[in-house]
Amino acid sequence: MTAVAEGAKLDLRSVEQFLYREARLADEHDYEGWESLWTDDAVYWVPAGGDDTDPMQQMSVIHDNRNRISTRIEQLKTGRRHAQVPPSRLRRVISNVEIVGTEGADTVVGANFVLVESRERGNQLWAGRTTYRLRVVDGQLRLAYKKVVLVDNDRVLPTLAFLI
Repeated sequence: MTAVAEGAKLDLRSVEQFLYREARLADEHDYEGWESLWTDDAVYWVPAGGDDTDPMQQMSVIHDNRNRISTRIEQLKTGRRHAQVPPSRLRRVISNVEIVGTEGADTVVGANFVLVESRERGNQLWAGRTTYRLRVVDGQLRLAYKKVVLVDNDRVLPTLAFLI
């Protein structure tokens, strides 16, 4: 990982490299590596029933704070998440990466993704748009926020038991 000066403006290439690393860690089930990318005050959100629903008023596919992210990771590592025995084979493509602004100390980034999940029952295609808030912490880029809007989140979704 490349060190980044705090307060420095992030360039698109370093942002892309960070997003590619995050995707690879998730795809390869490197849970410790993936978890290490998050800030202490992180939020991980996958809305259901629309793009901008209120997660405090409506059900979400995932709406985790930092503590719940750690709990989710611990559950995946036990091998007792039966929906992930054996683990899904995953590969995602990240594209259309844009730095869209800032929010406080965070750089707001948007990107599209397509993910193929391979299971014994066959392949499942997942696609959507992710909004990230990235922050420099101790010279390293970290995830402060990740919102994954699935293109078909207004429909009944198959089991989502992996890191999207």
